Amino acid sequence: MTLPTVLVADDDRSIRTVLTQALGRAGYQVRATSSAATLWRWVEDGEGDVVITDVIMPDENGLDLIPRIRRIRPELPVIVMSAQSTLTTAVQATQRGAFEYLPKPFDLTDLLAVVDRALKQPLVIAAQAETPKAVSDEPMPLIGRSPAMQEIYRIIARLTTTDLTVMINGESGAGKELVARALHDYGRRRTGPFVAINMAAIPRELIESELFGHERGAFTGATNRHIGRFEQAAGGTLFLDEIGDMPPEAQTRLLRVLQEGEFTTVGGRQPIRANARIVAATHRDLRALIRSGQFREDLFYRLNVVPIRLPPLRERPDDIPVLAQHFLNKAQSEGLPAKTVEPAAMALLSSYRWPGNVRELENLIRRLAALVPQPVISEEIITQEFTEYAPPEEPVAANPGEDSDNMSSVVERHIARLLTSLRESGEEGVLYERALAELERPLIRMTLAETRGNQIRAAALLGLNRNTLRKKIREHGIGVQRRVG
Repeated sequence: MTLPTVLVADDDRSIRTVLTQALGRAGYQVRATSSAATLWRWVEDGEGDVVITDVIMPDENGLDLIPRIRRIRPELPVIVMSAQSTLTTAVQATQRGAFEYLPKPFDLTDLLAVVDRALKQPLVIAAQAETPKAVSDEPMPLIGRSPAMQEIYRIIARLTTTDLTVMINGESGAGKELVARALHDYGRRRTGPFVAINMAAIPRELIESELFGHERGAFTGATNRHIGRFEQAAGGTLFLDEIGDMPPEAQTRLLRVLQEGEFTTVGGRQPIRANARIVAATHRDLRALIRSGQFREDLFYRLNVVPIRLPPLRERPDDIPVLAQHFLNKAQSEGLPAKTVEPAAMALLSSYRWPGNVRELENLIRRLAALVPQPVISEEIITQEFTEYAPPEEPVAANPGEDSDNMSSVVERHIARLLTSLRESGEEGVLYERALAELERPLIRMTLAETRGNQIRAAALLGLNRNTLRKKIREHGIGVQRRVG
């Protein structure tokens, strides 16, 4: 039996060496090159069962090779790897027909799993990829290079060629509307309208009229026909923000629209065909709302076709410096004075918990850009800001004995801070999930450090199934030490 052949193209010799060794140990034949031209010659000659290519190479962009490969060998899966790690790269790779996109640095286990899936895919799948559409190089709607954000980029990229309904779950200020806009701006309906409605901001008695419109005379004060958001979003995307705050009667009507594909205005009789992609978002635990009878279970499953969990900023601290710089650049472009952040101050920003997430960080940076007279933002300035605006610490009885390092007291202090934050924000239904996540993340990170990144040993130490551990590593955006690139 002939071993499958993997063609590797990357101008970094060390990456070619590591991939050749890893793929060889896994039972594959490997041919590696530093140039796109050589890779293209191999493909033309009918060689290879899988292609792994970098994006930036000396003679050609790897993304430009993908459509050419698909034209002559549509059954040949192409895996793209890139150190650029942006949403645009992920979308371009997917829309041009890549089987998978892997941001550098990546885990060798992940790469081998992708190669295995590529070899097992039905040939018809590779041949059905859409003709790629141009993707603009406009400023990124989403910022971040952490593993957690890379997974978000990959999900968005896969969804650009579909109209599947999406449910985004994330804390307030995490950027749920930015994800919804990215799904629209890079998707098939990009030329249509993007219409957003916040369920929490509209009086309950007006939600049905806002969503579906109303006829003249439908109720007292309806002096003219009103076009609802569903009709406004025809041919585009309807973003239903804070869907967990939708009242029961509106939930029933929305369910009917999703089931039947049409709706009637308030006071109207003529059905109108619904022609909008639905993207919903919430910061609440909808399953908890279902259990308490506040949200329809059947509507949840209609909306939760593709769930996306948007991680809070505290779970991706590596993204804070690039976000802070992005907001400084944005403030300068709007006429505010140019500012830089000294390293010690940036470290302080990265260690903060950010209960208000990206929105809180942006507000802080804009405030500093406007009010700080000196060009360099120092550690002292950040410390003063956090002291002034952070919620007060809950008093804890001092006991220099056994209680000083008692885990229960530490957890109690942290839960007290969480409760203070939630009390101020008005959020409900998230405390249990958030508290567990904040304990789970350092537990997994430190266990991986103890095992030097060996996930099999870490899973054994934790008493978890390895697949469960890998899922939690992705959810929490935890990097591992045994990485390539």
